Amino acid sequence: MTPSKRTRLDSLLADRGLEAVWFARPNAFAWLTGGDNLVDRHAPVGTAAAGYDGDELTVVTDSIEEPRLRAEELPDDVRVVSVPWHESSLAAAVADHSPVPAGADFDVPGFERIDGSELRQPLTPDDLTAYRTLGRETAAAVETVCRTVDPDATERETATEIRCALAGRDIEAPVVLVGGGARAPKYRHYTPQDAPLGDYALVSVTATRDGLYASCTRTIAFDPPAWLQDRHAIAARVETTALAATRSVGRAGGTAGDVFTSIRDAYAAGGVPEEWREHHQGGAAGYAGREWIATPDSDAPVTLPMAYAWNPTVRGAKSEDTVVVDDGFEVLTDTGEWPTQTAEAVGFDVSLPRPAVLER
Repeated sequence: MTPSKRTRLDSLLADRGLEAVWFARPNAFAWLTGGDNLVDRHAPVGTAAAGYDGDELTVVTDSIEEPRLRAEELPDDVRVVSVPWHESSLAAAVADHSPVPAGADFDVPGFERIDGSELRQPLTPDDLTAYRTLGRETAAAVETVCRTVDPDATERETATEIRCALAGRDIEAPVVLVGGGARAPKYRHYTPQDAPLGDYALVSVTATRDGLYASCTRTIAFDPPAWLQDRHAIAARVETTALAATRSVGRAGGTAGDVFTSIRDAYAAGGVPEEWREHHQGGAAGYAGREWIATPDSDAPVTLPMAYAWNPTVRGAKSEDTVVVDDGFEVLTDTGEWPTQTAEAVGFDVSLPRPAVLER
């Protein structure tokens, strides 16, 4: 555990008057230990919980998982407590082995409920190192498939190829959306169907490895509709405005709602003032697909340095990458091999290269 994470945990214990805090949700477990506690990939709580008592890090698990966790998932200096798989639930085992009062991010009788999201913001230098690799490899997998599919490929076939390309890089994909020319203009969440891609396609992915999440969208055009380039440019300008506003608001100690005001202004400047109502605009990323999603009245704090995945849509077009915002803008989901176009922010002196439509 890094010193910065230890400091955040110490502050949490002091502020809440707790003797220990426990995390069993997969993203929080990964943030704290660097390991994976999931067997069932759809389970909200893993098979092990990591606890901190102001001194040492302890992992409680059952006798099935203990050998694997020790050998493959946990640092050598982490204390591991194993209980017989048939004698106790994870919550009961944590309660038996924790000082009290204590908190947890899952249901443990008598424990205070803890939301680990604030602990994970902003990102630490170690987080960013791993994130850069994840972002680059996610984009490479998506773009490789986008460069090889043809108009007759179905949305489901394309999504399957993307999942395989990601899996080959040890990356899971909880979200793979592929919308062809017939469906992408109709739906903001174009879950893959057996429809052919047709004249163009939107591909949107949220991928995860080691607890971190990276999102990106790419647009492929074979015989693009006349409106696609204009709508894509508006979406890219809204995204650029959101990033510029994030930096400004983060420096000022503002909120997600403040960023959302700039997003609405950008839609209005593009001549589509009501488009923001049709889809969420994204928000902070990191150890969740979105640590928070911005809304007009959101009071979530905007922190720096932090990853943000803004994803504005204009009917049939979308612009999205995962970007670290600090003094500048570092696009994590960038390979340097996809065509770009420059987008200027509305209300800020910021211009950024954004992914363009790839014409095939």
